[in-house]
Amino acid sequence: MKKYALVTGGTKGIGKGIVEKLLRRGYHVITTYRKDETARDSMLVEFKRFEDQLLLLKLDHSDNLQTLRLTTYIKENVPYLNCIVCNAGQTVRKDLRELSLTDWNTVMDVTLTSHFIIIRELIDLIASNARIVFVGSLMGLYPHAKSLPYGVSKAALHALAQNLVKEFSDTETTVNTIVPGFVETDWQKDKSIEMRQNIVEKTAIKRFATVNEITNACMFCIDNEFVNGAMIEMSGGYCFK
Repeated sequence: MKKYALVTGGTKGIGKGIVEKLLRRGYHVITTYRKDETARDSMLVEFKRFEDQLLLLKLDHSDNLQTLRLTTYIKENVPYLNCIVCNAGQTVRKDLRELSLTDWNTVMDVTLTSHFIIIRELIDLIASNARIVFVGSLMGLYPHAKSLPYGVSKAALHALAQNLVKEFSDTETTVNTIVPGFVETDWQKDKSIEMRQNIVEKTAIKRFATVNEITNACMFCIDNEFVNGAMIEMSGGYCFK
């Protein structure tokens, strides 16, 4: 029997790593990207051997109508879903006085609301004994000085995952959250050497995580039938000094 998965934001970083692992396990994967056609094209070349298993769809998760069009497409073309990984996220780095309502809503729609819509609209396609994994953030646990909406949206995402455990009780479907700290992705490349070093000094392991380390945690949640309602913090011991 075929296995189907949906991964939001799957052409870069953690999302791409998760997509690759699912493809290698035989899943047929639908994943989304917002605008980076170069990343999309590069991924199609890199994963050419999986071309029959992979579908990339251009989607702006800040537009709720586009998210609804995605769920409509899936309902019309996919018989069921064995796995959903809610990974797409967005940040706005501005001081509080400079944050507009549009900034706030954009981050909330991408990180939180789009995933609520996806789960609500696709609930009848989610197979018994399916896996739902949310990619949260350490900044949803610790105050974020440079992006208030990002930290709040990730904290709300953690709460959404926890509350969905009850919604899926008695179905054998599990809902878990991985909570990465600082990971070596393109998102971190803009940080200054001084800022990166400051983060490293706050981390007991003294480095950023690799994408593979984070995606392995996601696969653990997918493989394990008993882990449910977990928040797996992967910070390397951040602020343990």
